[in-house]
This record gives sequence, structure tokens and C-alpha cells, in this order.
Amino acid sequence: MILNQYYLECLSHASYLVGDETSGKAVVIDPRRDISEYVADAEQLGLQITHVIETHLHADFLSGHLELAAATGAEIVFGEKAPVEFAATLLADGSWIDLGGVRLQVLETPGHTPESICITAYDSPEATEPVAVFTGDTLFIGDVGRPDLLSSVGHTADDLGKQLYHSLRDKLLPLPDATKVYPAHGAGSACGKNLSTETMSTMGEQRALNYALQPMGEDEFVAIVTEGQPTAPGYFVFDAITNRKERELFDETIAAVPLTLPEFDAAVTDGAVIIDTRQAMDFAAGHLIGSLSVGLDGRFAEYAGSIVEPHAKIVLVCEPGTEQEAVTRLARIGFDGVVGYLAEPMEVMAANPERTEHASRLTVDQMREIMTNTPDIQLVDIRNPGELAVGIIEPAKTLPLGSLAQHLDELDRSRPTIVYCAGGYRSSAGASLLRTHGFDDVSDLLGGYAAWEAMPA
Repeated sequence: MILNQYYLECLSHASYLVGDETSGKAVVIDPRRDISEYVADAEQLGLQITHVIETHLHADFLSGHLELAAATGAEIVFGEKAPVEFAATLLADGSWIDLGGVRLQVLETPGHTPESICITAYDSPEATEPVAVFTGDTLFIGDVGRPDLLSSVGHTADDLGKQLYHSLRDKLLPLPDATKVYPAHGAGSACGKNLSTETMSTMGEQRALNYALQPMGEDEFVAIVTEGQPTAPGYFVFDAITNRKERELFDETIAAVPLTLPEFDAAVTDGAVIIDTRQAMDFAAGHLIGSLSVGLDGRFAEYAGSIVEPHAKIVLVCEPGTEQEAVTRLARIGFDGVVGYLAEPMEVMAANPERTEHASRLTVDQMREIMTNTPDIQLVDIRNPGELAVGIIEPAKTLPLGSLAQHLDELDRSRPTIVYCAGGYRSSAGASLLRTHGFDDVSDLLGGYAAWEAMPA
């Protein structure tokens, strides 16, 4: 059996190429939208991709099943409860996909979503125990898939949580200790709260170490897995719905479009949002007025998708040479409205100083001084609920970045405001969002809450 794992740190997303070297047949499981790496690897290994298997309708990225099917002629496979609106094979619990020597079996495992499945892999026709299980978002390394993401579309966390409890105990826990576990996500994903930095494990290790697999009743399980979950970024519902539909295919060979300043301005006049993808310190030193700061060096797509609407037109300001990467990362979450990027941005800003502004970033000492001397200071903590257990900076209002755009009316635009996160990356994005919505005096904290705690008063 040939097995390649593809891991995207920027989305904490894992996908897989599984092939049979004898027959030359292969499947791709939970692919991202830019598919060239799967296709190239299959060709190099002498494999034909015959199936694209989705473990569920993903919410945190736009899947590449349509792109792979178009490029290879592969059959798209979902669990039988998937409400998809394109040509696909829906397989029931216990169904097999035979690649020759390698056989794959569908396990119906509802809970994270109603249609979730896992895939066990057997490396020979005679094998009676699976060598691997591809668990999607049902079982992670150190965690399980959260059951509360679909609460906005008619499913309760309690109902899905109880389904997840039984899926884990009835379908996955009976697997042998030696069975290798390959999930769809790792640490940093908003699809869970306690994901490991490891990207594979075994059922034996997870049985012993995963908190959610320990002996407990249904109600205790639901309570423990739903408590402290991160706020879902705003684009999650959009992606979950779009993944079930026919849509435009992403063509990663199309180059990003350079724009002159007049072309850039015309796009903004037409409603385009400016996303500056440079590092936060470079953004602070000078940026075009009205820009949002989302650094390409971090979880760019996730946080762009938290503060920009999915169907928005977008123009980019990038470090030269990074424009294509920015377009691809946005496309991975279905944000296809990139008009282009500003050509020679540093030269443009230098030649048009009246078009630029600085952003205020404070050290811990500067922030303490301001808090002492400014009675009406407004603090905004944009960390996720699970991050607050270590403490907050009083009297901060807690509004996670994932939902900040929907709660701006809870803040006073007339008050001086300081935004902070855990380490200083998200706060630049949050502060820039406030500036574009009429907050005139906004700063963010360098180093975030970690820096504050490291320098006691």
C-alpha cells in the first residue's frame, strides 16, 4: 500500500493519497482545492486516481473533489447521508472500495456532522484487521471533532454530540491497537480544541491518551467536548454549504493579476476590500488607508475569512513574489473574488504619502501607562473562549476575532481602544478591522497576552 500524507500548516489540514502498487489504482481522501501535488505524485508513482473520498462536508476549507474529478475522471465518494448536489457515489456503512490488493471500507460515524464517515484500509485481500483508519473530523490526535458547528443550520450540539459518542465507541474504539490513525486536521484547527501537533497516531495510543475516549457517559461526553471550543470563523457556514454544491473550479495555473494604482482604486471604488498580507510590523510602519492587516506568515486564510465576507471582491497588497500564494490560500476557503494585487506597493506608497497611515502597536509598558492615564480606555480581548482560562487583562471585553465583525456595535467607536490576542498576530487584524469601521483611536498590544503576563506590574 502506498500512503502519502499532505499537511497544510496554514490550515492544519491533512489529506491523503492511498494507492495499490500492484493494480496502479489510487484514491485521494479529503483533498484541498489546489490539486496539482496529488496529480503529480500519482503520475510519478504510476497511479491512476480512481476515487476522491470526502469524509464529510468540510466547513474550514473548500474541498477539491470537483477539481480532482474534472482533472482525472475520478469518482466522487461520500457517505450515504451527504446532501450533495453534484454527481457522486453515496456509500452506506460497511461498503467497500476495492483497489486490487488494497481494500477500503466505509464506517458511518455521524457526530461531527450527520454525514461523517471514516475509512479503514486493509493492505491485502486476506487481511482481517485494518492497517489504518482515515478519521476525517471524527477522531483527531488528542481530541475529537466538535459537534456544535452546525447549530446554526438546525442541528443541536447535544444531538450530534450523542451521535459522536456512539460513533467513537461503536465504530472506532473496537479497532485494533496497532491500527494507524490519520485525521483530517492537527493543532490549530478550529474543528476541535485540544488537537496534537502530531499528525498520526495509533488506536492504542488514542485509547490510552485521548481525553474524549476515556470511560464516561453520554452527557459527560457532550459536556466535555463542547466546553471551551474556539469561535468558528465567519466563513465556516459558507464553506459547509458550498461544499455540497456545484461551483466554479479553481485553476491554480492562472496567474494573479497586477494592478496599477488607478486600476486598484477603481476596484476599491467598486466595493473591493483591501487585504494587506505583509507582516504586522510592516503594516504598522505604513499602509494604504482603509486596509485590513492579515499577515501571510500566519493563519492567513482563516483570519481573512473571519473579517471579510465570503463573496467580497478583494485587492491585495503583498510582499513582491507572494501574490500567487495569497490568491491560492484564499481560494482554499472559497474566496474567489480576488481582482488582483497592487504592483510595486512600496513605491506606490512612497510616491503617495497622503494615501498612507501608520498603525499604533504598544509595548506592555506603553499600554500600562495608557491604562493608568486614560480612564475611558476600551480593551478588547479577541482570543477564543478556551484561551481565556489563563486570565484576561481587566476590564477587557471578550470578542473573539472569528465573530468580531458581527459584534462591533457592542463597542464604543468614540473611546480609545486597545486590542490584544495571545501573541500579537490576530490583534493586528482585529485593530485594522476596527479602523475600517470608524474607530479612530485604535492600538494593539505587541506580543499579546503572553507578553503582558511575562512582565508583571
